[in-house]
Amino acid sequence: MIRKYHRPSSLEGALDLLARGDVVTVLLGGGTVLNGLPAAPADEVVDLQGLALDGISSEGTTVTYGAMARLQDVVDNGWTPPLLRHLARGELPSTLRTAASVGGTVAAADGESRFLAGLLACEATVTVATRSGDDTYALDRILVDKTLLEGAIITSVTLETSGFGAWEGTGRTPADTPIVLVAGRRRPDGGTVLAATGVAATPVVIDPDHIDDLDPPGDFRGTPEYRRHLAAVLANRVISRLEKEGRA
Repeated sequence: MIRKYHRPSSLEGALDLLARGDVVTVLLGGGTVLNGLPAAPADEVVDLQGLALDGISSEGTTVTYGAMARLQDVVDNGWTPPLLRHLARGELPSTLRTAASVGGTVAAADGESRFLAGLLACEATVTVATRSGDDTYALDRILVDKTLLEGAIITSVTLETSGFGAWEGTGRTPADTPIVLVAGRRRPDGGTVLAATGVAATPVVIDPDHIDDLDPPGDFRGTPEYRRHLAAVLANRVISRLEKEGRA
């Protein structure tokens, strides 16, 4: 049961609250998911809305979103690559996009998050603050190793805007969350980055030559074998679209 609510005005104050060993403290970003663990026991909540972490900036071929930037801010911002803008728009209905934060979405690490797949395709990095200083990690490392977020607060997410992207997904209906989605980006050097949802516990970067090595979860929408098949078909479609775009 949550017994106390905090809204610190400084990052240092938030980190001090998080560091208390005798209190189970969870972070509140946009409020659509509590610390990525809706059922987790918590004594106190630390709301990050007072930390001024919602800025968006661009430098060279990168754009940086503050952790408290909302998904709707990502959609509306002119620096956002078209691939990510589309995937962010499809992540949640408009009423929730205005609340859900970039950092909170990363922390939640939903395996079906098309926005995270887009970030992976754009080779995103995540900067976190701890009491001993700041660290920056590749997003794919953060998603598979949540210990990197222990005692830490995500402050920003930076991604590459160069190149161009494409995506393909399959759901039960056009409006449904895709069973599997593949997002891809062609780098200026000709290399390709592919990421997929629905094939692991979190969205992951995939190698089209090793899709048979994936071990997807199964549910009422599809068996692991079906999801692997979808991943292979969708990856080939994305690669074909990227090749066609590159020749245009």
